[in-house]
Amino acid sequence: MDTVRTFTEPSHALALSPRLFFYQQPQAQEDVLGELLQGLRQTPRAIAPKFFYDATGAALFDRITLTPEYYPTRLERQIFSTHGAEIARAVGTERVLIEPGSGSSEKVGLLLNDLKPCAYVPVEITETHLLTASRKLVEEYPWLEVHAVCTDYSDGIEVPPEVPAGRRLLFFPGSTIGNFEPAQARLFLAQLHKACGKQGSLLIGVDLRKDTATLNAAYNDGDGITARFNLNVLEHINRLADGDFSTDNFRHLAFFNETASRVEMHLESCCQQTVSLASETLSLRAGERIHTENSYKYTVEGFQALAADAGFKPRQTWLDPSGWFSVHLLDARSL
Repeated sequence: MDTVRTFTEPSHALALSPRLFFYQQPQAQEDVLGELLQGLRQTPRAIAPKFFYDATGAALFDRITLTPEYYPTRLERQIFSTHGAEIARAVGTERVLIEPGSGSSEKVGLLLNDLKPCAYVPVEITETHLLTASRKLVEEYPWLEVHAVCTDYSDGIEVPPEVPAGRRLLFFPGSTIGNFEPAQARLFLAQLHKACGKQGSLLIGVDLRKDTATLNAAYNDGDGITARFNLNVLEHINRLADGDFSTDNFRHLAFFNETASRVEMHLESCCQQTVSLASETLSLRAGERIHTENSYKYTVEGFQALAADAGFKPRQTWLDPSGWFSVHLLDARSL
């Protein structure tokens, strides 16, 4: 993982209201271009999933979560709605609640009244999404203090010094952990462990392995929203790197790889083509794929073993009635 970009000044907070503070740690343009080109030069070609999330991509993902085929969001919401009070009793109140990849902060809203954190720290790469969600939260929860951090959390999670002190609860819903290769997932969980601090905990959503038909349908919705979300990554990197990818020359491809226990998303070239990106020329064959995302599916025992390798001790697990999705409360052990 890259070195964490730190808050070097005594105060970086832009006070947008008495209870809303905004911080920004932008990634250098040369780092963005280097990461894009490195992925597209390799074999097979790849684009990191974080590049899905410009404003259009973030909005499309929100629409994906409402499709009938995409069960993870619906089932995780069900767990939080059904077990919110029980989760809060296990966690305790007055925590510093930190959510990397907070998006629209929709799921945390299901827990705030029960958890009553002393501060909420959403960490999100898309500024418009972050600010919209944060402003909405301070309006809906007059007691809540929000410290919104706009940065790439995959580089590590650092909490601004202005955030109140207190025991931390890291919140990582949505089975986003499934986007990491298992070795990378362990490293990222180790970063979450470090961010938990002393006596901290992690509340994390993890999608579970199930029948292939259900998994394939979840990433190939009938309205084609997932396909638009996948293709939009090309529009995003065109703007970031002065590229000329044409979405008309690619098709969305998603399927469950049973051997690897993961859903894979790709963009498949429909023709022989040449693409320019950041003054570099890429030649793609017809049928050649760009790998855009993995979504690993775990067993409860398999995920808990992975978390234990990163320093976490399982405390409690909640499942939806179908047993398709899980939420884990893990305590950070001293290492």
